[in-house]
Amino acid sequence: MITWINDNPMVVMISLAVLAGVFLVLALVLLVSWLLARRGRRNERFDRVGAERDRIDLELALAEQTGRLRIIRELHEVAVHDLAVIINQADGAQYAAAEDPSAAVRAASVISEAAKHTLADLRRVMTVVSDGESAPDALPDIPSRAELFGLMRESGLGVEFTETGTPFELRPGAELAIYRILQESLRNALEHGGKGTQATVGYTWTDVGFQIRVDDDGARNALRQAGQDPNLVARGSAYDLDADLSALTTVASGATMTEMRERTELFGGVFVASLEPGVGFSVSATFPTLRYHNGIHGVNLSS
Repeated sequence: MITWINDNPMVVMISLAVLAGVFLVLALVLLVSWLLARRGRRNERFDRVGAERDRIDLELALAEQTGRLRIIRELHEVAVHDLAVIINQADGAQYAAAEDPSAAVRAASVISEAAKHTLADLRRVMTVVSDGESAPDALPDIPSRAELFGLMRESGLGVEFTETGTPFELRPGAELAIYRILQESLRNALEHGGKGTQATVGYTWTDVGFQIRVDDDGARNALRQAGQDPNLVARGSAYDLDADLSALTTVASGATMTEMRERTELFGGVFVASLEPGVGFSVSATFPTLRYHNGIHGVNLSS
């Protein structure tokens, strides 16, 4: 065998070259096959991720639209109630005018005031969405703040309440908007912070304005639930400027946040939701002219 190889070196070289070429081709085929399979798996993974992202986007869009329709329904119910007041006053004025002319004047004043509020609520509906939803004719019952606090405490959320300033009477639409903001803020605190989370609710009244603020300690509660001391953890892991800037600049999103923001803006307010690093979540809705503001083109109902 060795003798033959020595006698035929050219044949051996050609054979080795052919074998090397065959192995190279096989290697290339295997490499291409592996790359194609990898690309296929990657594309499949991207497709799954894309489909999941689309599903989440659709769910969020549906939730936001559901929230908008809920706002429309509630404003519609308030407007229907006000229209009933207008009709009753108008009917009464017809019969009272003959015996007491001043009664007609008083009725006209009530009708004018109710009509302003009704027009404002109906226009708010148009600012939320162009299409509507059929709604019942009854004005929604707004549970008391104390009832809401009681329900949340029974669910495991600690609630502390403070109020400063002198409260003024709220229109039903504004009262309902504030209640929903409070309700959703407390629900979010319980949902994301878990049982044992402490929430602080603050109402601040000015002569014509109002602010609601809800702060929770969901992040600290998570540490407590894990058997850690939040104070020790905070001292051992200082939060840098980047964390603070991120908390200040990150805009909280989601269907619930969108609904609360829209409720606030409908009454000329400013909604802010932010993560407090190492502590929890903070929500505030500030209404500078809530006492008079009707949310339409800057017109205020004090005139």
